[in-house]
Amino acid sequence: MPKSAEQLYEERLQRVQDAIALRKPDRVPIAPVIEAFPMYYSGITIKDAMYDYGKAAEAWDTFFEDFRPDLAWDPIFAYPGKVFEMLDLQWFRWPGHGVPDNRIYQFVEGEYMKANEYDELIFDPTQFVLTKYLPRIFSSLKGLSNLAPIRDSMWLGWFNVLPSFTSPEVQEALDSIKRGAGELMEWFGHLISYQQKMKTEMGLPTAWGAFSFVPYDILGDTMRGTKGIMIDLHRQPENVLRATEKITPIAIEMGVKGAAATGRPFVWIWLHKGCKGFMSDEQFKRFYWPGMRDLIVGLIGEGLTPVVYGEGDYTPRLETIKDIPAGKAIYHFEYMDMAKAKEVLGDVVCISGNLPNRLLISGTPDEVRTHCKELIDTVGKGGGYIMDTGALIDEADPENLKAMFEFTKEYGVY
Repeated sequence: MPKSAEQLYEERLQRVQDAIALRKPDRVPIAPVIEAFPMYYSGITIKDAMYDYGKAAEAWDTFFEDFRPDLAWDPIFAYPGKVFEMLDLQWFRWPGHGVPDNRIYQFVEGEYMKANEYDELIFDPTQFVLTKYLPRIFSSLKGLSNLAPIRDSMWLGWFNVLPSFTSPEVQEALDSIKRGAGELMEWFGHLISYQQKMKTEMGLPTAWGAFSFVPYDILGDTMRGTKGIMIDLHRQPENVLRATEKITPIAIEMGVKGAAATGRPFVWIWLHKGCKGFMSDEQFKRFYWPGMRDLIVGLIGEGLTPVVYGEGDYTPRLETIKDIPAGKAIYHFEYMDMAKAKEVLGDVVCISGNLPNRLLISGTPDEVRTHCKELIDTVGKGGGYIMDTGALIDEADPENLKAMFEFTKEYGVY
């Protein structure tokens, strides 16, 4: 008798939870991070999915008919193009706005926090974000730069603060926020509806509950930018340390509140600038790891599961990053000596990833099976491994992806 959607949901979720707790599940879980592949696979353009939420849902339906992961990604990566357009987002290029209709969106760096603005950020992060950062990343919100400091509203200070809201530029910005927020809520509604369908009709647990970032990456990605933050490491290292310390509780709150809103425990932490090549081991230990560890431990302390997604090569960091509570998190690796990772981290953290995306694009099904076997035999030994690719899946030969799924489910049984 076929299993019900409810039974499949509980079975898949338990499989993943066993791997996270460093126990042996019934088999190796498979949970690749799916980005644009369902759009390519179903035959719609990325622009279609970003502007028509119904078409995005249909694309994911088609994908899930043939692929059944243990943790599944809903259409969250079919980002809401209408919202980006309404707010005129500056650090993104997407189909119809700088990118062809069926090509993946692109992140474009900019210096949205100046080198001499550390003191402002550290003194009042909220005011800085509201009147400096948001007006710079959204062209339609430039008027927010005219707002008086909200912190001055205590006692009778609001006499001076509230009038700033009457500025025509502020009013225009607030109107843009209202329109953009309304469209964003419509998109969230579609996601919530689809997540419910995944659970009750397909038996698929949603892979994400919230997102957060290492404090150094928050500072270095869309505030100072790569060039700016790397210069700051040498010219004003103490300010970098002060800023990351100030941002750390904000990063923890980001994950905690996001997970509370979705009711799911998986908080994804995308690592960007802590890998080999961006900083030395000494710099990693001084500037990156303290905030990263505080974030991981803080989320674990709230009963959540950090999913630390390492983009790039973190092999030199293995001995450092093992200092976290055991059996409470996932470390994903793109480039890594996985046997060494298992040796160093195997009794501390669940490991995932490392199947090269290039194999899915240009390899053969046999090559994919061979690599999956190596991963299962080494990292999967004794439990504590989740099958995944090195990076998010966009373009791929469907037969290669099917080989990854089928082989893992057949061979990865304990």
